[in-house]
Amino acid sequence: MSTWTTALDDAGIHDPQLRADFTRQRSLVARYKRSAYIAVRLLLPRSLGPHLIAAIAFMHHTDKLLDHGPTAQRAVAYTAWEKEVCRALATGSSEHPVIRSLLHTSACHPGLLGHVEDFLATAVADLEFTGFATELDYQHYLDQYSLPAFMLVASLLAPDAEPTEYRAACRTYIDGSQRLDFVNDLAEDLADGRLTIPRETLLRHGVTPTDLAHAQDTPAIRALLRHLLHQARTTLVDSRHVIALVPPVNRPFVRALIDLEEATVHAAASKGPGLLTASARPAIPATLKILTREYRHARRLRSSHF
Repeated sequence: MSTWTTALDDAGIHDPQLRADFTRQRSLVARYKRSAYIAVRLLLPRSLGPHLIAAIAFMHHTDKLLDHGPTAQRAVAYTAWEKEVCRALATGSSEHPVIRSLLHTSACHPGLLGHVEDFLATAVADLEFTGFATELDYQHYLDQYSLPAFMLVASLLAPDAEPTEYRAACRTYIDGSQRLDFVNDLAEDLADGRLTIPRETLLRHGVTPTDLAHAQDTPAIRALLRHLLHQARTTLVDSRHVIALVPPVNRPFVRALIDLEEATVHAAASKGPGLLTASARPAIPATLKILTREYRHARRLRSSHF
């Protein structure tokens, strides 16, 4: 019996159609962010892993609808998706495998429903994204899109956490993670016509969008990238208090999540202006070291429950 089959059993997923749906979401998430997927499989209790994968798959599917294609086309696609999800939440059924998986996870973890509704209500902020004039605009985007999206996952990791304290800690983490994504994905975003750095920050460093689009290697661009990565690193370090707010059995996963982000910061800093042509990935030895260390922690925690 495969470990995935056992995980489906432990998660209470017995219906053949649902098992196929969750297996499909597993494949999608594994392609989307391999290191995070491996962390889910290695570090979380088997009963939780498939549900976290369902939440990530839903978030990623929605994000793709919001990000890809002409604005008018994206708006139509998202409106149809939002209606389909809301109808499924109201009726308890759907023909879409992503939504069917989400419905089952919501039935097992009822606290997720409110976060799905919050995410759908504010996700249009990404559809309307045209760039940030100021840091305040970025913070607004964080509250309107990034945090509600992350809470889909975070709510499963600490279902009994004190809402205000835990949400604030999650916001700090996703602030650091979002800053990292924006600087690490500059090449892809610029190719899509998205400028994710506040214009006031560019102005302060004497850098223009054209400089970035042409992937110039100048002292000003190097200083800008160092500044952006320092912001991401500092915020990720500040977010570590979220680890203590999740149940002990889930802490290896959360700790690995932050450590993998910090390893990506290090890789991005080493790449420098090369980020303007391609994103950075943490070195394989660094990734393996993080996952191996936390796997040992996770095994000890699981053993102590028997």
